Amino acid sequence: MPKLSAYEGVALEYGGNAVFLRPSLRAATHLERLHGGFPALLRKVEEFDTRTVRAAITYSADKDAAERLLAYVSTQPLSGFMLAAQRPLFELVHALLPEAPEGKSKHKATGDPMPWAEVYRELFGLATGWLGWTPETAWSATPQEITDAFNAQLAKLKAIHGSAEDNEDQNPETYSPGQLAQIEAQGHDPAFDRAGLHGLKAKGKV
Repeated sequence: MPKLSAYEGVALEYGGNAVFLRPSLRAATHLERLHGGFPALLRKVEEFDTRTVRAAITYSADKDAAERLLAYVSTQPLSGFMLAAQRPLFELVHALLPEAPEGKSKHKATGDPMPWAEVYRELFGLATGWLGWTPETAWSATPQEITDAFNAQLAKLKAIHGSAEDNEDQNPETYSPGQLAQIEAQGHDPAFDRAGLHGLKAKGKV
């Protein structure tokens, strides 16, 4: 089961100011490309690079709450804020990376892993196309929420029409094995680089 932060976000409190860091698809898209990928982003968080910290808070938190927090931080020693903020920021970055549900079969990846930027573009397309969400709803949802919702939709379709294996000896016009295989390919490996995900999480542990 993915961490709760992948759905609800991470609380960051400092000096009586609190913000809620939500790992939305919008935040994921901006932060992944901020330094050209998650490994560099995690290094910047570890170094507590002020530009990166400001961007992470700005993209993931309520605007007014973020401005109040950052205004207060500007009057305080950076070391104190680092102690309060570094762990929540690591948790935020980890929450941007969706995971497969427990018990879900893993497909062996074929070809090169899909870049995270492309994964997020596909998630936006799945949310607005397959799931019928508005663009704003898709941008505000977390990658984990979109992944889980799509997997649930896929399970519903399989329950109604049967799986690819079930349909091999049935009327192909109901729901072809090729269609289900394509859907699975879009929603599972190799779309998500699981090995890369675990490697990034190992680097981000503090």
